[in-house]
Order: sequence, then C-alpha cells, then structure tokens
Amino acid sequence: MVDKLSKDQRDVGESNYYNAVGSYYDVNRRDFLRGVVAAGAAGGAGVGAAYFGYGKVNDPVRVAVIGTGDEGNVLIGGCNPEYVDVKAICDIRPFSQHRAFHGDWSSSSALKRRPGLISVAGYKDEAEARRNVKVYDGSNGGIMECLDHPDIEAVIIALPLWLHAPVAALAMERGLHVLTEKLMAHNVAQCKVMARMAGELKDKDGNPIHLATGHQRHYNVKYENAVNLIRWGLLGQLHHIRAQWHRGNLPGGDSWSMPIPGGEMIGSERFDRIAKDIEYRKRALKETRDPDEQVRLKNEIALWEAWDADKNVDPKKFGYTDFSVGDKLFTAAEELHRWRLFQRTGAGLMAELGSHQLDAVSIYLSSLRDDGKKVHPLTVHAVGGRHIMPLDREVGDHVYCMFEFPGPEYAPSFDVGYYDRVENYPKSKKVKGGYEQIDPVAGYETDPNKKVVVTYSSINGNGFGGWGEVVMGSKGTLVMDKETDVYLYRGSDTKSKAGVAKKAGGYALDTSASGDYAAPVAQAASSGPVSRGYQEEIEHWAYCIRNPDPENRPRCYPAVAMGDAVIALGTNVALKRANRGESGFMKFEEEWFDVDSDATPDDSDIAAETKFMKKPVA
Repeated sequence: MVDKLSKDQRDVGESNYYNAVGSYYDVNRRDFLRGVVAAGAAGGAGVGAAYFGYGKVNDPVRVAVIGTGDEGNVLIGGCNPEYVDVKAICDIRPFSQHRAFHGDWSSSSALKRRPGLISVAGYKDEAEARRNVKVYDGSNGGIMECLDHPDIEAVIIALPLWLHAPVAALAMERGLHVLTEKLMAHNVAQCKVMARMAGELKDKDGNPIHLATGHQRHYNVKYENAVNLIRWGLLGQLHHIRAQWHRGNLPGGDSWSMPIPGGEMIGSERFDRIAKDIEYRKRALKETRDPDEQVRLKNEIALWEAWDADKNVDPKKFGYTDFSVGDKLFTAAEELHRWRLFQRTGAGLMAELGSHQLDAVSIYLSSLRDDGKKVHPLTVHAVGGRHIMPLDREVGDHVYCMFEFPGPEYAPSFDVGYYDRVENYPKSKKVKGGYEQIDPVAGYETDPNKKVVVTYSSINGNGFGGWGEVVMGSKGTLVMDKETDVYLYRGSDTKSKAGVAKKAGGYALDTSASGDYAAPVAQAASSGPVSRGYQEEIEHWAYCIRNPDPENRPRCYPAVAMGDAVIALGTNVALKRANRGESGFMKFEEEWFDVDSDATPDDSDIAAETKFMKKPVA
C-alpha cells in the first residue's frame, strides 16, 4: 500500500502516527502507555490484555487444535500457555502433525509464524510433547474421537473451509467452546445455524458457549490505535477507503497450488517435486561443514519427509473426491492439498483474503457508530475471474469490487474540518472569533447521498503494493500497510510532519504543532515484533470462557463474523453473475445479516445445512 511513498514520506507518516497516538492517550487515557511500558509489556504478552481489557486466567483453558495446516500452526504459535493448554491436536496429514510439534522450517519467517508446540509450550523434545498432547488422525478415530477427548473444554478449528461448520456444530453439541478460523463457514446458512447453536447451547458447567471467529484484526493494536484516532476526529469525515491484497503468484509458482505428495503425471512421466527437494537437501547436508546450516538442513529434511509421507493418506476416506471441471479431471488428492482452489471445499479470494479486509473496513466505519453495531454495505459492483492461471482451479485469480457503505452521522461537536459560508454548511452560527456548528453532518439515514465508497482488489500475478488499506477523510489520511505499519498524514500532505493541536471544534493534525512529548512512549509501547492479533484473540477467548459474565464476549462474536461472511459470499454471487454476462451488481439485504432470519444471499438453506452439520465427520 506504500508503493507511491518514498522512505522520507514513510518516516513522516510514522512520526505523525506516533505523535497522534501519544497525544490521544495523554488527553483520553493519561499514563496508559507509560503503564504498558513500565509493566514490561511492550510488544509482549501483556499488551493485548492492556489494550483490550482482559486479565490473566488462573486455570488455562484445555483445548484441542483441529486442523494443523498453515493457519492451524499459526494459531498454535498464538497459544500462550498462560491462557490455553493444548491437550490434543487432530490432523490426517503427517506433514501437518510434524509442523504442529517442530514448527515450519521451510523458511526463517515461516518458523517465526509457526514455531510449533515444542517451542510454544516449552517441551524438551517431541517425546515429551507427545506425552502431554494426544494426536488424533485417521488411525484412531480422527475428529470424532478428538471431540470426545475427556479432558478438553474447547476447540480451535483450522480445517479446510467446508469443514468449519460441521465440526463447530458437533463441538458445540458436546458443550465445547469454539474458535474457528475465518471464514466462519462455507455458506451463509451454515453461519446462521452456528450462531443460533451458540446462542442456545451451554458448556459443561452450564455457562454460555463462546463461539469466536479468527478475524484477528479485531485484536491488532495498530488497528485499535487507528480506530481511536478516527473516533477522535483526526481524519475528519470519512468518504473513501481503498483496500487491496496483491500477490505475486504466477502459474507454476502459486502458494495455493502446492506440490502433491507422491508426484503428478506430466505427460507419460511422474514428476515428484517433494522427493527432488529431499534429494537436494540431503546432498547439501553432506557438503556443508557449517553447524548452523547442518541444523537447518536436518530440520528441513525431517519436514519434507513428513510432507512426502502425506502420499500414504487416502483422501477419499475423509470426504474428498475425484471430480471434473469441463474436460479437466481433478483427483481427491488435489482437492485435499489444494482445497482453496475449488468451490466445494473453499470459496476463493473473497473468503480467504477479501473477508479480512472488508472486516477491516467495517472496523474503521463501525467505530463512528454510537450503537456499537457492525456496519453493513449497501451494494457491491464486482468483476473478476481466472485471468492469468490455467484451468487448475475453479476459483478466480482476480477480484475487483466497489462497495457502497452508509456514511455515519457526525455530531456538531465532531470537527469535520470544513465550512462553506455561502451554503452555511454544515449549519453553524457566528460566534466571537469564527463559527460554531449547530447541526450535525447528516449520515446516510437522513441523506441517502452520504455514502462511503470502498474499492477492493485482490489479484495474482503482480504483487505490487502488497496488502493494506488507505482511509481517506476530510482532514487526514491513514495508511495501514500489511497489518504492521501505520502512516498518518494531514490531508494528503505526505511531506510535512504534524503534531496534534486543539482547535475550536476538536482536535486536528497541525503542521505548526510540535511533536507530542509522549510520542516516544507510544513508540516504545509498540516496540518489538508487531503482533497481528492471533495471540490476543486466543487469550481473550480463553478469558471469556473463564469469566462467563454476560458482558464478556469475544470481539468477533457470531453476528460480527457472520457479517463478514455475508459480505464475502454475497460478493461471490455478484462475481458469478458478472461472469455469466449479467450485471455484477448486488444490493445487500439487511435480513441476510440477521441471525434469526432464514434469508441468505447465496441460496443456502437452513434446514439442509442443519442436517449436513449434524452428521459425523471423518
């Protein structure tokens, strides 16, 4: 998102951001940031509790992690042992089980994201870890036996999308709390069934079930700070948000199209990428004398050999099937290992990527509502398709969307940063030294012209710009880059440093104001690796389980998560219309977002999905 910003402009934006955060807390929560730093929580485990208002738990929640692939292992990395005790894992793939214990040695960055249970829980080795963590797979009853494990209270679900709803439903029927990866479910009816079950069922102690969904931006400190600055009025009236997730994936190099264990036929020959990678690493290990390199290669070889062992798993025993798209035949192994590429098991770019960023958009816009509810879009215009990839998938590789969201109302006390004397807009009265606004700036409910247009693109082929959001207001611009870096500018001025000044109508960025003396404290409170929210969402979920007061609930509770699913899956319907040569326009109906209504945008049926979700899974 910072592709057009020089290093100097980024430095200016970062300085403005920390100045603003320091000023905000000095005015609104004095000494909060100093308390975070003094407690030694900067960038560490305590920062989430401080920012999001939860405390420690005396008894860690006993959990099973069901699905330990890419995202499941990221979530294992977020399992703080002070909040959750992983008693079991469940996955049919040796590769996933290996990473669950040892971490992901495919790269140094992957190992940071997926460190493995031995590291997270402090076990001496895999033998000790296995004495404390039961492993379920196809040989000992799998998911159903895992759900009946006598010592678990909750499950973390990170399975392929088509399995989220049935496993969550079966867990809740057993009185287990659930945290499921996003998207909440494969269709909107499933989301509604899950939400209703969570509202009706109780845990084993008679307390409400906590069903949370892993839209982790709700627990990202950088997003929390951004929301505070928006509410404080530093951006003024929001009128446009630009969001994108661009990836450099090309044919032959797509991270969603991983090698198939055991190899694939190329003409009359079988090509086994994983086996060749093992041979390469074994040769390199024989040749190197560097001790660090030896450690790395040994761990990589163990990881790749576990991956190769996936060839012994029969996907058809676990619900995966051979199928065809036109004249192209796909195997059950492809459906298992590349599930994101197919409609029956995944839901494409909007579910995997777009749902995160439209959730971020709703976080920004909902922050200006007084009722605390999630804002819903009014319409979407969508186009996209399989523009660059071969016929190795059903889902598209490019998505372009334009959403209309209802603009919020701005109270007279909220400084929007403009006044038209001729039109007397917003309506004001003359006072000594200027004008005082007396009427609010109307929102959509009063004036249907007041909308916020959001553009979103998710593409493969060229990763220029990466991912993030640009939030544009009448007084300022906020850039959120890759969930970790924030840049703030007065208006569209990317060259001038600004502090925060008290104006007649409120607070504003001001290039004549000196930097806030608390800015270094704000920066210190964000020092160290920036958490993307995985650990905090798990901690808060565990805290809510241990503290079952009505006011305690995860930030991404069912109505919020279902809203994200309606946006993503509804947009998929608009994309299908566009690809049939019809209009890619869709008007979002409010009843789709109502848990108690059976209406859905994707024609999914409550009764049919309820029946599907109650069946045992392999």
